[in-house]
Amino acid sequence: MKKSIFIFVGVIVANIAIAQYDPKALEILEAMSKRYKTITAFEASLTSTLVNESAGVKDEFKGKLTVKGDKYRLELEEQHVYNNGTTVWTYLPASKEVNVDNFDPKSEDLNPSKFYEMYKKGFKYLLMGDKTEAGVVCDEIDLVPEKKDAQYFKVKMMISKKDKSVQNFTMFDRSGNKYKYVITKFVPNVKVDDTYFTFDPKKHPGVEVVDLR
Repeated sequence: MKKSIFIFVGVIVANIAIAQYDPKALEILEAMSKRYKTITAFEASLTSTLVNESAGVKDEFKGKLTVKGDKYRLELEEQHVYNNGTTVWTYLPASKEVNVDNFDPKSEDLNPSKFYEMYKKGFKYLLMGDKTEAGVVCDEIDLVPEKKDAQYFKVKMMISKKDKSVQNFTMFDRSGNKYKYVITKFVPNVKVDDTYFTFDPKKHPGVEVVDLR
């Protein structure tokens, strides 16, 4: 009897381990990644929502993400992030301050320019099922970091069944915050100069530059 119980428990544990690297989820993620790799540069209008139920917090912001290769520029109401592949500028318009730091890909759990590839390294993945988001039927996939000390303990992606585009994704951090990014408009293959991803203090008179390098 005890042997049967151990075998049963072993089967459950094995199934859980397999589910953490769900081949069905991987197939969908690979198709999604392939779609975005064919795009040289893109602009995406998005809505960002921060929710912390225990703290009674719910904030919503609109923004724009522009990506070209490893470079990206993320513009939200409270901050603008410029990344030219080597340097990161975090500009705070309200306080007229910009923080400058070196870009280290290894230090970022999530890189906006590589959202379609983040599952490939350091994540487990599981297909949760179908879900309709804003009228679009999606595959719901959970990504869980392999590192226990990762900044985010889960990322939930909604991928369109029809064209494999990302409709939205939600990041869950360890302090109870949920950051949801909904892509409201997507423009592929835009023409954008590399200088667009570098912060120019001359275009922002009176800005305080805080160099953290």
